[in-house]
Amino acid sequence: MHKQTALGTSLLAAAALVASAAMAQDEMAALDSQYTDADGDLVADAPADESALKNPDTLVFAYTPVEDPAIYEDIWNPFIEHLEEVTGKDVQFFAVQSNSAEVEAMRSGRLHIAGFSTGPTPFAVNLAGAVPFAIMGGDDGQFGYKLQIYTQADSDIKEVPDMAGKRIAHTSPTSNSGNLAPRALFPDLGVVPDQDYEVTYSGSHDQSMLGVVAGDYDAAPVASEVVDRMAERGLYDPEDVRIVWESDPFPTTSYGYAHDLAPELKEKIEEAFFSFDFAGTALGEEFTGVSKFIPITYKDQWKVIRQIQRANGVEYTPEGLAAE
Repeated sequence: MHKQTALGTSLLAAAALVASAAMAQDEMAALDSQYTDADGDLVADAPADESALKNPDTLVFAYTPVEDPAIYEDIWNPFIEHLEEVTGKDVQFFAVQSNSAEVEAMRSGRLHIAGFSTGPTPFAVNLAGAVPFAIMGGDDGQFGYKLQIYTQADSDIKEVPDMAGKRIAHTSPTSNSGNLAPRALFPDLGVVPDQDYEVTYSGSHDQSMLGVVAGDYDAAPVASEVVDRMAERGLYDPEDVRIVWESDPFPTTSYGYAHDLAPELKEKIEEAFFSFDFAGTALGEEFTGVSKFIPITYKDQWKVIRQIQRANGVEYTPEGLAAE
């Protein structure tokens, strides 16, 4: 198992080295035509015309789609209050129903700050002008989650090749750990999705995991951070399932703002994120092992994700987003 993990990781690293010379140019070209990237950081520049900069009285914040948005609105409330205090703005929580809806909301100017899931983050950057700047992490500056394959505790699936001929739940087409990473990594582990096993899209990591528990799916690739939180909330019994394989860490949800916000507002938003104390808050209780937001860049921390998406032929277009 560890040899398989190392093999998948080394193959990705090798592919990244081979493609590194052309990578930045290709990714800059992926930005929607309404955006520019003069400094080569792969995210949209702020508008050159100062009159196009936005400084709204009310900021709209969204967190990546989850099974029960109402619960997460309460969980995010301490941070929202802190964001209001630091920025001097009212902040409204916007419960999004899908990754597509979240990206479209920022693209249309209705969403100012958001947490985008790992896989959809490049869509948000290239189609909506999102500028990721933070990620949840620990005191040691470490962050990330793993792609894990779960099956029933008594399943005959012991290793990745055993999934051949089975019904496997992927989450959605643009999900990193729920679809794209499996399609990039699994062939070298012994199975090709859609060829060696049947892929069924569940819609979310939550639904994939619950479907495995219920026996609707034989197995599912899911994000470790999601299923860990589900277990903590008692949504499933860990004794009912078993991990078949897990990857090395990937970046988690990115937090960013719209590219066209006023510079002074962007500074205040970043200040709010990096000064927020998770200790003793509902947010800290929900995201165990996390103590603060730490700085990241899309160019650096999402490099492996973009590599995986290129291996899957993903194109950052409205059509590609609609397919999700």
